[in-house]
Amino acid sequence: MALSVSNTRERLVAAAAKLFYAEGIRSVGVDAVAEAAGVTKRTLYYHFDSKDALIAAYLEERDQPNLALFQRWFGEAEGDVAVRIKAIFDRLARSTRHPKWRGCGFLRTAAELANMPGHPAMKAAALHKRRVEDWLAGIFEQEGVKDARQLARQVILLLDGGFSVVLLHRDSTYLETAGGAAAALIAAAPRR
Repeated sequence: MALSVSNTRERLVAAAAKLFYAEGIRSVGVDAVAEAAGVTKRTLYYHFDSKDALIAAYLEERDQPNLALFQRWFGEAEGDVAVRIKAIFDRLARSTRHPKWRGCGFLRTAAELANMPGHPAMKAAALHKRRVEDWLAGIFEQEGVKDARQLARQVILLLDGGFSVVLLHRDSTYLETAGGAAAALIAAAPRR
C-alpha cells in the first residue's frame, strides 16, 4: 500500500510540475493536475492539503535535480573556477533555446506569488536559491577567495538576472554575457 501511495504522490507532483512549468501556477487548477495524473480531485487532496502544498512540493522536487545539474556541468567543464562557472551559464543559455523553456521555475513561481511572502512555495524557492548560493560560496572558499559569500551573491544576481532578461527578450546571449561577467568577477576576486 505504501508503494502505491508514494507512486500516486509522485504522479501528482510530476503532473503538477509539467503543468505549472508550462502554464504557470495560477492558471492551472487542481482539476487539471488530477486529470493529468490520472486520479480524482479527492485523491489529490488526500495527498496534499491544498493547492499551495502541491505548488511547494513541485518546487521542492526541482531543488536537488537543478542543483545537481549545475554541479555536474561545473564538474564536466575544464579550466579554472571562473571558466567552469561560465560553463554553467553557457549550458543554461543553450537550454533557453529549447522551445519548451519557460524560464526558472523558482523565479516564475516567486513572481506569481510576490504578494505572499509566507507561502510555502516562496519558502521552497528561497531555500533552493540559498542552496545554490551556499554551493557557490563553498567553491569560492576552497579557491581561497577572501569574501566568498559576497562573490557567490554576485554570481547569483547575474544568474537570476540573466534568467529574467532572457525570459523577456528570448535572447540566450544575455545568459552568455552574464556568464562572462561572472567569470570576470571570479578572476578578479581577491584571494587570501
